[in-house]
Parts: sequence; C-alpha cells; structure tokens
Amino acid sequence: MKSAAKRIAVARTDDEIRACFAVMRQLRLHLAESEFVTRIRRQQEGGYQLAYLSDGDVIRSVGGFRLLENLASGRVLYVDDLVSDEQDRSKGYGEALFDWLLERARSNDCHTLELDSGVQRFGAHRFYLRHRMDIVSHHFRLDLPR
Repeated sequence: MKSAAKRIAVARTDDEIRACFAVMRQLRLHLAESEFVTRIRRQQEGGYQLAYLSDGDVIRSVGGFRLLENLASGRVLYVDDLVSDEQDRSKGYGEALFDWLLERARSNDCHTLELDSGVQRFGAHRFYLRHRMDIVSHHFRLDLPR
C-alpha cells in the first residue's frame, strides 16, 4: 500500500464496527445491520477481532480473525471472514489485508493461518491458491433445530 490515505486498523469503537457492515454484508448475507455491533462485541469476548482496510473514508476490505491454539495445528491465526467490496475486487485491497493478517500471524508466533471458504466462492478460492494456501480438509456442519 503506497498511498498514505490507505490504512489497516482493528475496529475498536462502535462507529468503526458499524462502518464495516456494508462490506461484511456482501459475505454474510444473513446479517442484520441493527444487530451487527452487538454480535461483533459478543464475538470479541471470545477473542474475535475485526480488521478493516480503508482508503480515505471508504472501507474497502474487512477481515474478522482470532488467535487460537489446537492440537491439529498448534498456534493459529484463524480468519473467520475476509471480503473486499465487490466494486473494489482485484484492486489490491484484499491482498493488502491478507498480507497484514499474515504479518499478524507471524508476529504472534502462529504456526499457520487458516480459514474456511464456502464451496461456491470460486473467486476467493483462486485468491487463496494464488497466495500459496493449500486445501487441507473438508468442513462438515450439522444444523441443529431450534
């Protein structure tokens, strides 16, 4: 990122979190704006962090992540959410945020950076493979009735 107008930060205030909603909603279609800040705050209690890349006053890319440790991988930076505004894809914003996440993983002594990606997200898969990520497992889910 060459321009001083571009910056990556972790959303700390309610206003910063709220500003990320429009981009995050492009990945997580089920989210309601009225619940977004509350949900992020609740996830933060478990270690979730919401990073964003802004260019001037415009949020271009967002990434939710957490630091974990498990038996399979050791110390992990797990990316829950990573999305760039659909109008800004292939402009380097997602790559800059991904590189920032990689540096965050390294600086926290993580052994891996990991994420799950929906099977229908072919463009995202090309992005991850281009960044030398490997497909190492299938993710299974069982929806529980409420």
